[in-house]
This record gives sequence, C-alpha cells and structure tokens, in this order.
Amino acid sequence: MLVRPGLMRKGSLLDWTFLQTNCPWIFKVKGRILAQLISRQSGYYRPLLAAFAVVFGLGALIASSASGTLADSPDEALPRQEISEQLALPLAETLESVAQPFIHEEKFRRGDSVAALMQRAGVDDEAALQFLHTDPAAQILFRQLSPGKNFTLETGPHGELERLLFPLNGGEERVLTITRQADRFMAAETSLPTETRVMTQAAEIRSSLFAAADAVGIPDAVATQLADLFGGDIDFLHDLRKGDRFTVIYESITYLGRPVRSGRILAAEFINAGRSYRAAWFADDRPGSPGGAYYTADGKPLRKAFLRSPLEFSRITSGFTLARFHPVLKTWRAHKGIDFGAPTGTRVKATGDGVVDFAGIQGGYGKVIILRHPGRYSTLYGHLSAFALGLRKGKRVSQGEVIGFVGATGLASGPHLHYEFRIDNAYQNPLTVALPGAPALSEIQMARFRAQAADRLAQLDLIRSFDLARID
Repeated sequence: MLVRPGLMRKGSLLDWTFLQTNCPWIFKVKGRILAQLISRQSGYYRPLLAAFAVVFGLGALIASSASGTLADSPDEALPRQEISEQLALPLAETLESVAQPFIHEEKFRRGDSVAALMQRAGVDDEAALQFLHTDPAAQILFRQLSPGKNFTLETGPHGELERLLFPLNGGEERVLTITRQADRFMAAETSLPTETRVMTQAAEIRSSLFAAADAVGIPDAVATQLADLFGGDIDFLHDLRKGDRFTVIYESITYLGRPVRSGRILAAEFINAGRSYRAAWFADDRPGSPGGAYYTADGKPLRKAFLRSPLEFSRITSGFTLARFHPVLKTWRAHKGIDFGAPTGTRVKATGDGVVDFAGIQGGYGKVIILRHPGRYSTLYGHLSAFALGLRKGKRVSQGEVIGFVGATGLASGPHLHYEFRIDNAYQNPLTVALPGAPALSEIQMARFRAQAADRLAQLDLIRSFDLARID
C-alpha cells in the first residue's frame, strides 16, 4: 500500500524524528539500503519506508509486550486439580449380531444352471435350491431362463440365501422374488420402480456375434435382437466375416442404477463384407396408428411380414418333402413342414403378427400352437415342451414374441420344433415361399420418421467414427 506524503504530519507516528528517537533499532536492519533510501529526497520513497518501519516496529512492540506478559505470569501461579472418572462404555456387539446381508449379482451364462450360478454367488443353501425346484410359483424362473439374465442374490454370513430377485419377461418391470421367512421360503411376483437408459456400443467380429457382444458388454438379448433385425439380409451362421463391425443404440432397463433387462434396439448398423445395413425404430404415436417397426435409413420397412425361422439359432434336421421316412412310424410319408433341431426349452417365436387360433395337444403334433395371420396365412408350431405364460386362444401376438418352448411331445424321436407355413390352408415350404412385405409408410408417417430417425442415425455415425479413431 502506498502512503501519500500528506500523511507525514509533524509529531505523528510516521514522523522521521519520532522514528529515529523511539525506534532506533529499525535503522540498524539493512543499514545500507535504508541509508540509500533516506538519502533520496523524493517524496515518493519516504512514505514507503515509513510504512515499512511501522509494520516492523509494531510487530516488535507486540512481541515485546507479549513476552513481558508471559514472564509476569509463571505457570506455578495457576491452580491445578486432577479429576479421575470411570467412563462406562457400551459392550461391543459380536459380528454375528450386526452382520449385514451380502449382495451378489450374477449373469446367467450359456450352458449354465441355477445351481452353478448360486454356487458362483457364494450361496450354500440346499433348502433354497430345493424350494426353487419344487415350489409351483418359482417354476416361472426355469421357464424364462436365458443367457444374459441378471440374478440379484442376498446371502447371510454363512452363505444362506436371504433373498433372490429374477426379472420376468413381458416388459412390465416385474420380478420374481424369493424371500426367506424364518425357516421357510416364499415366492411372489412384484413390480420394480425402474428407469430406462439409452446405451451405445460398437464392436468388431472376431469369431462370432455373441463373442463380439460379450467383449464390449452388450447383453445377449440385444445381440439376439440384432440377429433378428438383420437376419433377412445376413445369414449370421454362415455370412459373418472376421472384421465385420456393428454399432448399436439400445434401451437398458435399470433398478437402482443396475441393469435388470434390455429394452429394444433404437438404431443399429451392421457392416458385413464391406456392405452397410442400417435400421432405426419408428413408432407413430398418433391415435389409431399401428405399433412400431424398424425401417431402413430411407424409410423402407426392414422386416418382412414373416420371419423365415421361429428359432434364433438352430439347424434343420428335416426339410419340406413329399416323401420322408418317418423316424417313429417307420413308414414313408409326406413331411409338410420344416424340423429345426434345438435343445428342450429353446424359445420359439411367432414368425408374424397374428392371433392364437389353437394352443393345446393335438395328435402327433403333441403340444402345438396354431397362429392365424392377416390375410390368407397361418403357421403351426409342434412338439413343444410348454407354452409361454398367459398364451391362450384369441390372444394377439407380435412378430418375434416368444410363444412356446422346444420339446419332444407327440410323435417325436428327440427335441425339435416342427414348423408349418400355410396359405389358404395349403402347405408351403417355409424356406422358399415368397413372403409378403410389411406395409410402407404413408407420406405423413415418412415425414415423422425422418424427423425421429435423423438424430439416431447421426449418433450411429458419431459412435462409429469415434470407435474407429480409438482403434487406430
């Protein structure tokens, strides 16, 4: 801070004579420098020096006065008193009495079992496993098991199961809850307050679609949707090449910040053998409009009215023919459908939108479902082990919706799905029949689609470029 010359009043603390008389020690510090400064007659330097002197002078006076005060107050003059008191402390609780449950999250893997999953989570509870296998209300867990499903398990200090949460299919955010109550278990379906988050990922094919998805943390359910989405253009069993890439934007349904299940894909791109395939979800929310569907970047319907296969991945064990030796009846007869070999319990999907015309047991078909579709079309799914929960005659189903599970009921030598495709009740080869296309967007719908899809498609470009830059 600068001190103006006008403040140097006669007899004041800042007066040079006063300083020399009462604070001579100031001028002994850095004598030469002070002498040089004093010798200058400029009114600019004298205020600075005066301020410097005041600061150090006051500091010294305070220190001197403090030391004098301390010297005048010896410790011996202060009275002292010692007080001892026994404090009662609460007894420490044992770890057993304050033990909190351990929370484990495990993902169901391909080829996994519930027992193996519980063992990985540290569950050591034979009674809990027995309850899961025998209680009728808990059987939905086994019917809806699929790779990628998340289990949440709470265990006690000795590995006993306290609670299990299993997300149920159907998109209604419901879970199966298994809870320990004293020495027994209870099973109930409850709702979860969930949130929907939008996730983005990109991956490169090294060996298979699912291996690539696993490598970057994309759920199996999303990889399956991707295969369904582009299955009409790409044969995921034979056409994939090392170096193929895909980018996907999808919904993740979460509870307390943790994923419960996967929602639908909102947009995706798959580059196979150098050719790009793109799709975006569009749903017209105007009253009376049909449900949503996937469209190419230029607004053309991506899906056909029917899927070629009702199974995600399988092999054909018997084709469509007029003369086949029946493995059970041991006679030659026509085989008016396609047999897809798959393990018992594999999910069977509706190949097109329709209404359940029959669901029950019918002769050699065993447990069978017949769907009636718009127009002249119907499809049949035979030898099932079970029907999807809530499936009944008259229920509407959507293309790709799970309607049953592969089995070996009826005249079957092993687990497989018998699938038939009929036009006006005449049998057709499902693999070669010309399938009708999905209806095109109207002019108004096309404008709405472009407005909605533009952002998603731009996101795909951004994610792809960022991922390529990261790899480079």
